[in-house]
Amino acid sequence: METIDIKAEARSQVGKGSARAARRAGLVPAVIYGNKQSAIPITLDANKWRQLMHKPGIFSQLMNIDVNNEKYFVLPRDIQQHPVSEEAEHVDFLRVTKNATVAVGINVEFLNEDKCTGLKMGGVLNIVRAQVELNCPAISIPEKITIDLEGLNVGHTIHISSISLPDGCTPTITDRDFTVATIAAPRGGLGDAEEDEDKGNDRLERGSKLHKKFVFQSDKEMDRAVTSIDWSPAQPEILLASYSKSREWNMDEPDGLIDIFSVSLQGRPELTLNC
Repeated sequence: METIDIKAEARSQVGKGSARAARRAGLVPAVIYGNKQSAIPITLDANKWRQLMHKPGIFSQLMNIDVNNEKYFVLPRDIQQHPVSEEAEHVDFLRVTKNATVAVGINVEFLNEDKCTGLKMGGVLNIVRAQVELNCPAISIPEKITIDLEGLNVGHTIHISSISLPDGCTPTITDRDFTVATIAAPRGGLGDAEEDEDKGNDRLERGSKLHKKFVFQSDKEMDRAVTSIDWSPAQPEILLASYSKSREWNMDEPDGLIDIFSVSLQGRPELTLNC
């Protein structure tokens, strides 16, 4: 990652009054701290900082701040913004040395979604961590880490241990092999792998087509209207169907019914609930 050079001016006064005065003058008050040295209050040009702070990965961006011809190697650590205008009101910079190791959040990028078997079958990419915190050398902080989805199937879990990290970078979480993403099953059940492999590109462009995969039967509910059906988000092989009052309803019958079906037993519901 390239280092950005910016200019700043030292502040002779600190406090709310001087900060408000700086903002009225088109400046952003800031501070450089860390590395066991005294904090340095500074001001930045508001227009130039506005362009920088909206860059992706700003908190992992190394900067060289020139303060009255003296340069400081820093990382942005906090940006306080106005609650309405979202203009920067104050910035904290952490002073680092070039041989230091710093903890930064690195964005995760997913590659080859169009070649992912599970997604072609209708699965869903469930991103658990869009950003992973890593210990990185200050002089070589990566812009992103990438995960190749090619060939991954439904049910696959991507752990941090399966990701190739840049040289010198290690996860800050070391007590467990945490999950970064999963390929989750679709709520409507799995499609046919061979068929979806042939039609994968069409699905990505036009959306998934409907296919009759299962036929669930329950004879005793034939005189009731189906009011809702849904797959279990936790157990994708389980289907729930609810029914309205019977057309020939009598006092001995419940107003409504709920049938719970399984793909392994389609001829009858595994359980019926009265409502």
